[in-house]
This record gives sequence, C-alpha cells and structure tokens, in this order.
Amino acid sequence: MGKGKSISVRYGISTLGLIVVALGVGLSIKSNLGIAPLSCIPTVLNLEYPSISIGSFTFVFNLLFIVIQAIILKKDFKWKHLMQVVPILIFGYLVDAAVWLFDSIQSPATNYFVQILLCLVSVLLTAIGIRLEVVGQGWILPADSTLNVITERYQVRFSVVKMSMDVVLVVISMILSLVFFGLFTGNGHTMVVREGTLIQAIFTGLCMHVTDPLLNRWLQPVVARYLEKEAGV
Repeated sequence: MGKGKSISVRYGISTLGLIVVALGVGLSIKSNLGIAPLSCIPTVLNLEYPSISIGSFTFVFNLLFIVIQAIILKKDFKWKHLMQVVPILIFGYLVDAAVWLFDSIQSPATNYFVQILLCLVSVLLTAIGIRLEVVGQGWILPADSTLNVITERYQVRFSVVKMSMDVVLVVISMILSLVFFGLFTGNGHTMVVREGTLIQAIFTGLCMHVTDPLLNRWLQPVVARYLEKEAGV
C-alpha cells in the first residue's frame, strides 16, 4: 500500500507538471507573439491542417524524438523507452484542452503590453511545469529525454544541445511557414515565430534558476520520503 501510494504521489506531481506546461503552451499561443521552439512545428502544421489538432501534431512530433533516441542509443535502446508514449499521449490531450480553454476566453491578444505579459506568464508556467516533471521522477517527455541522451552519449554540454535544438526547430518552423503561407512568422493571423519565441527560448532557463530552488525546497523532501518507502528504507 505504501509503495503504491508513493508511486501515485510521484506520478501525480509529474502529471501536474505536464498540466502546467500545457497551460504555458496554450498561453503562449494566446499571446500571439511567438511560441516556444518545441511547439512551433506542431502549431504551424495545425495552421495548415486545422482539422488535426495541435495536441495531435504534438503527439506525433514527440514520437519522432523517440525514434531519434533509438537511432542514437541503438542496442542500448530498451522497451522502457517506449513508455514515453504514455506521457506524450496525455500531454497532447492537455495541450488541446489548454488551447480550447484560452480560446474560449477571448481572441488572440492584440495589445502589445498584454502580449508581452501573457508571454512572460507562459515562461513562468513552463519553468514551473518542467521542474515538477523532474522532481516527481515520473513522466518524462521525449524531447527532454532526447536532450539527456545526446548530452550523455556525445559528452556535450546540455545548454549547447538545448540551444542547438531550439535553433533547428525554429528554422524548420520558419521554412514550413514560408512554404505554407508565404511568411516566416505564421499564417498572418496566428504568429508562431516572433520575439515571443526568443523570449520563451531564453527566459525559461533563466526563470528556472529562480523557480527550481523554491520547488526543490517544497517538493523534494516529500518525494524523497516516498522514494524511501518504495525502497523499503
């Protein structure tokens, strides 16, 4: 009973992290000032094929990261890595729910001050959500796992890998946007790549320098206690 409860607590915290990150994605889209690099490609594809939701494209897009892990790890790729399908399936539904939630409130923001404010709140939510995922030691999204795999396999600094990945994703998004709509930024109504994208890429990491210690102080003792119970300590 104790072990089952500890697993529930850890995965509950990680699931809360997924919810908070999804809200950050929805809010960044609502800001209409550009969104986080990892969500750019699914959003551009959704604009071109609106019958398929952003969450569905997010799910498929994250499956590609599992494929990348398999290519890099080769024989070290285990069946447990396929369990990453579960959190991205959940995350896809959560993203769709967040987009629906904010769309039901009002149309995309047009006042620049409000846009910046929404973008910054999105950064805060994303930073908090990512840390909740890590602290909970439950669900891990494939994009984050892929960063770790590349860092460990090729002995490259995490920050360098993260920045490189963000640049590649933004460039691909801009190319797709240009092919689909003749614009680098989106379809002219929804802005996918703009200054908000740069804000998301730079300030999320900086924000985590502040939010991580606070969340660690509150949550890590709780998780550690339940991990001890799982180990039978």
